[in-house]
Amino acid sequence: MKRFFNGILTAAGTLFVALGLIGIFVPVLPTTPFLLLAAACYARSSARFYRWLMNHPWFGESIRNYRAGRGIPLREKLFVLLALWLTIGISGLFVLSNLWVEGALVAIAAGVTVHLAALPTLRREPAVRRAVGAIAADEPGQAE
Repeated sequence: MKRFFNGILTAAGTLFVALGLIGIFVPVLPTTPFLLLAAACYARSSARFYRWLMNHPWFGESIRNYRAGRGIPLREKLFVLLALWLTIGISGLFVLSNLWVEGALVAIAAGVTVHLAALPTLRREPAVRRAVGAIAADEPGQAE
């Protein structure tokens, strides 16, 4: 029975990764929540897929920072907001003709904007300071 549930969780995690990938290109579809769901599914079902996702060169660091409450770098916030509003604007002007749908997209974009603004902004430390901090954390008796 456990093997059956692990299979379902692994399949669900894979579906969430796929939806997260689609969300990179479709601004109304969120990427991070799907990747966080995938990480939760993989953590309970497949150590191999969990390690793959958490160490992925594109997604791993963002997922780890988000889960640790450190937030999102300012550059990523600005890029997401620019892409979001640009695609919503283009869709509203050139693709959609239904006022209700346009209003719904603007409401969703506004909600995403508020959510991103509420998240902490991750401040990047210079590499030297990070290295010194890591050494100090590893050797508490050696740091001043």
